[in-house]
Amino acid sequence: MGRNEIITTSKRGLREDSFPYRLYQKAKKFGTWNPSDIDFSKDKEDWKTLLPEQQEQILKLISQFQAGEEAVTLDLLPLIMVIAKEGRIEEEIFLTTFLYEEAKHTEFFRIVLNTLGAKDDLSHYHTPTYRKIFYEILPEAMEKLVHDHSPEAMAEASTVYNMFVEGVLAETGYFSFYNSLDALGKMPGLMKGIGYLKKDESRHIGYGTYLLQRLICEKPSIYELVVKKMQELAPLSVKLNEEGMNGQEVTSFGGTLEDTVAFSQKQINARMEVIGRARYKSLDEIYKTTDAEVGVTS
Repeated sequence: MGRNEIITTSKRGLREDSFPYRLYQKAKKFGTWNPSDIDFSKDKEDWKTLLPEQQEQILKLISQFQAGEEAVTLDLLPLIMVIAKEGRIEEEIFLTTFLYEEAKHTEFFRIVLNTLGAKDDLSHYHTPTYRKIFYEILPEAMEKLVHDHSPEAMAEASTVYNMFVEGVLAETGYFSFYNSLDALGKMPGLMKGIGYLKKDESRHIGYGTYLLQRLICEKPSIYELVVKKMQELAPLSVKLNEEGMNGQEVTSFGGTLEDTVAFSQKQINARMEVIGRARYKSLDEIYKTTDAEVGVTS
């Protein structure tokens, strides 16, 4: 299939004030960190000072992040292809940085595991609910876009990927890292990388929020689809947290299931509140979304 025109040499040019293009500018400025430049020497020593049960908890968390980052790297391409076919050049330009950063996150957690000497198969840390999400729900929602380019399919994919996997599960994982290692002042290299990841992910979640708001503005019935999907997914975050506790009331770092579940629910509520605003916005207002409106930190 050919093209009707080349957008950037037409009168339209690039919409440099659009939210996706501004995200691209931020990604160029803040997303250039290099995982291999991080010093993990103290992490290696700190690891030896952790209790066995603490090592087990952190290794499980890292292994799930490692597999999750690999999954989102592999699964993003169908969305990029749909956006490209629609000729949304500013969005595609940003999505090139999105994929690059997910690949870099995959590299980062592998470096951490190598530093800790964790070279064995870690898939036993992938609990039943984790496998349901990352082995089934995420790839199925994204692969559907290969043959279904409808607004409904795009909204489902973004809800699963951006709102739930990134906006709820990953954010809850960061919460666990900060409540354990950061609270103890341990493993500064890992925590430095986590800080970079959080900033990258804020742009990714920001884009997903923008995309869903755009879709809802263009077709209001999409909102109910997003609400329904999040209601389906929400119980899985609770189950995943429960599996992470292995029946314990308190983690080896002093965290509780109640606190973690409450944090996850807070993230779900925050995502849905922001997405719901699209029902009262014009398309032009959505294009001009500010960073603060969708929680982009840098």
